[in-house]
Amino acid sequence: MDIHLHNTRSGRRERFEPLDPDRVTMYLCGPTVYNLVHIGNAVPAVCFDVLVRLLRLKYGGVRFVRNITDVDDKINAAALASGESIAELADRYADAYREDVRALGVLDPDVEPRATEHIGEIVAMIGELIDGGHAYAASGHVLFHVPSDPNYGSLSHRSLKDMIDGARVEVAPYKRDPKDFVLWKPSTPELPGWESPWGRGRPGWHIECSAMIRQHLGRTIDIHAGGNDLTFPHHENEQAQSTCAHGMEFVRFWLHNGMLSFGGTKMSKSLGNVVTIRGLLGQYPGEVLRYALLLGHYRQTLQWEDRLLVQARASLDTLYGALRDGDEGQNASLTALDFADATLEEMPETVLQALGDDLNTPRALAAMHSLAADVHRAGSADEARALQRQLLAGGWLLGLLTTPAQEYFRAGAGMDEAEIERRIQERRQARADRDFARADAIRDELAAQGIELEDTRDGTRWRAAASTQSSGSDSD
Repeated sequence: MDIHLHNTRSGRRERFEPLDPDRVTMYLCGPTVYNLVHIGNAVPAVCFDVLVRLLRLKYGGVRFVRNITDVDDKINAAALASGESIAELADRYADAYREDVRALGVLDPDVEPRATEHIGEIVAMIGELIDGGHAYAASGHVLFHVPSDPNYGSLSHRSLKDMIDGARVEVAPYKRDPKDFVLWKPSTPELPGWESPWGRGRPGWHIECSAMIRQHLGRTIDIHAGGNDLTFPHHENEQAQSTCAHGMEFVRFWLHNGMLSFGGTKMSKSLGNVVTIRGLLGQYPGEVLRYALLLGHYRQTLQWEDRLLVQARASLDTLYGALRDGDEGQNASLTALDFADATLEEMPETVLQALGDDLNTPRALAAMHSLAADVHRAGSADEARALQRQLLAGGWLLGLLTTPAQEYFRAGAGMDEAEIERRIQERRQARADRDFARADAIRDELAAQGIELEDTRDGTRWRAAASTQSSGSDSD
């Protein structure tokens, strides 16, 4: 199986081959922890989680790093407003971020470095840039001199004029060039700061990632991922710093995900249209949110709306239904988690092909539904069970189907299960007595409490409804 990925730097789809097949290196820009993260922050966490799973399946050895930015002016302002220390606030929201993305099925990174734990590495790297003529100290600041990098702009494909016109360039008298950006800045007494050769201060945002990558992954890495809003200036500046400090290629594959659109507008805190992951988890299971995010190709804009979540829930019902139909068989208690150690040969080929094609999750989900349909068409119990195992293996790659089917359908029931079974037995007797009015009444009473009944050739089964729906009649 080949993996092809769209490389932002080249602007084209390329066949992925790591520098070292036994140690694939990948870095994802994590959150700046000053508040609860919104659902847009879940896009890179979820889609690149699928990529990490795919890479581990193919290569085995993957070192995946996702950072935490815990020193930032927004954190400083939030801590001042809340009355907490900066460290307390950052710790609280870093913990909340981990809880939120884990609820979406995102696996933990191998390393989760924090900027404040790498001040020594940051100071050392800034010193190297000064020594190499790529940075200079001025008025307590240290700035990267953009004209010193002849390839600056090659990642975002912007001309120098575009950079000035399209970016919020800080004009300061100590800058040699308006495009120069901060590597180190002075801290006043109330702000966090560390001693350095340039005085007490704190790092700029861009240098943090460059230093953490070098510390944990090396000077040249296979993949750097993040939102497309980071391409410029953050990732452009990272590339400039690291390339100039090391004199070699920094990132071989740059991957960028698209944004979520809310009411036709990009979701952002500054626009006040933020929907947090935490808030959504109070309304929907994490697996529904994950499925909804995978419905769009990672590089495209995804319109976030209630209809998308309704579609995700219904689609998950279909996949779990294909597993539940074999509930009496040997796969009854299996979940996708049981396939974490599955080999490449055990995975469904159609799902692999889709994900190998620039992480095409919509096509991979379509392949999963094709497998689910095949389960229903299977000519024997053995064939159905084999197809269900394929479905579960594909589920592991996508981070779905992690709950036993029966448990999935019954999650969130507001009634005691023994009481539900007693009412079903009562309804069964009413139907045997041809008292259809009583049978209809029992069904309606259960539906009013969020319990849906389904009559099958093997008997009546129930599920906790996502919402109260019309139930039909037992006398039809």
